[in-house]
Amino acid sequence: MTNEKKVTVIALGGNAILQPGQKGTFEEQMANVETTCRQLTQMVLSGKYKLVITHGNGPQVGNILLQNETAKDVAAPMPLYVCGAESQGLIGYMIQQSLHNLLQEVGKGDIPVATVVTQVVVDENDPAFQNPSKPVGPFYSEEEAKRLAEEKGYVVKEDAGRGWRRVVPSPDPIEIFEKEAIRQLIAARSIVIASGGGGIPVVKKDGKLAGVDAVIDKDLAGERLAVDVEAKIFLILTDVDEVKLNYKTPQERGISHMTVEEAKRYREEGHFAKGSMEPKVRAAIRFIEAGGERAIITSLGKAMEALEGKAGTTITKN
Repeated sequence: MTNEKKVTVIALGGNAILQPGQKGTFEEQMANVETTCRQLTQMVLSGKYKLVITHGNGPQVGNILLQNETAKDVAAPMPLYVCGAESQGLIGYMIQQSLHNLLQEVGKGDIPVATVVTQVVVDENDPAFQNPSKPVGPFYSEEEAKRLAEEKGYVVKEDAGRGWRRVVPSPDPIEIFEKEAIRQLIAARSIVIASGGGGIPVVKKDGKLAGVDAVIDKDLAGERLAVDVEAKIFLILTDVDEVKLNYKTPQERGISHMTVEEAKRYREEGHFAKGSMEPKVRAAIRFIEAGGERAIITSLGKAMEALEGKAGTTITKN
């Protein structure tokens, strides 16, 4: 059957939930999510895709950490990985309600939409645990930071002259622990929201799981999700319409298609900034090498066009 719907994992960028310069009120976030879900609704209406949605959580988990820190004398603060779980519930709720309401408007309200609070297995011997590098939570004065390092064992570093912050490991995702549950939901024609914020990092010992304080890159976790649910398409949404070579130089040019080998070469040549485009391209490469059909990097506004091959950057095997 050539018209079978393709399982498509969509990794939403941060601006899908919170725009730069906004305070982060619930109303602001909900309005942004609705704009995002209008695009997702178009994908559903096209009849070509089974959607699995993943998302970032940076500002949200940052706020939850700040709330924990500020209220620590009256309410027991939670570990970072628990704050990550809270953010999955918060953002998942916004997306699933907004998407349901928009589907209801177009007579498709019977399509189930569900969030899976997702644990992502990492290796406790991952070298990232020896070199924490991912800043999380609020800024501190040097004095406060050093006190927290002493009292709580936090690793703290100065962050680009803006103050001191806690840094945590960013290990590589190995497995989406809830993959079988997610597969069953997809098979039952549900739209699934999963692995938000890179998932809750857990380590496995004798088959049992335990949370660890770390942050997994959301695009790398999205790639793992895409492979684990046997997706054909991995769509990474960001704040640019397409991948650029020589970004922000006079020689800048957009690129509409890359083979895996070309993407690897451009990456080695240093075209993609660490912490922004580089992990997205790395995730796209991994997805294709693991047997995915195509990976696409584009902006939210161009998502439908990109799926049709009319916009964005598509990465394929050859």
